[in-house]
Amino acid sequence: MNPEDNVFALLDGQDCPYTITRHPVAYTYEDMVNLGVTEKGEVCKNLFLRDAKGRRHFLVVMCGRKSADLKALAEKIGSTALSFASEERLTKYLNLSRGEVTPFGTLNDTESAVEVVFDADLKKTPCIGIHPNTNTITVWIAYEDVKKIVNDHGNQITEIEI
Repeated sequence: MNPEDNVFALLDGQDCPYTITRHPVAYTYEDMVNLGVTEKGEVCKNLFLRDAKGRRHFLVVMCGRKSADLKALAEKIGSTALSFASEERLTKYLNLSRGEVTPFGTLNDTESAVEVVFDADLKKTPCIGIHPNTNTITVWIAYEDVKKIVNDHGNQITEIEI
């Protein structure tokens, strides 16, 4: 079974409208731009972060063209200093590798331990582009549908201006 199969089964089971774009491996937003994938909508940048003691983990989903100020972000979400989580933590919590980070990774978070922080500007776009747990496909889907899937799974959600 491919990592995207569970995502597509869920989307189809919930009658969520979506389209897909298959492409070569894309690890970063810049890779997506270079591949021309950003022309269909707002491609998201996804950051997997941890607090200073490694007790809280955050998946930050933001407009790809933006950059995140981790100090300001920590203040907005009420966290201690933030840093990028290790690949080991990424595998442990979301069962993903670097370059595959996506809000659909929360479906692998059996304890719903990862807090998801969405950029409020995502509400302004008709569809967003995110990986379905593999970085060779981009799913184009409504932001509200992604937010509902994450919420239904039980992960805590925060929406902030980034």
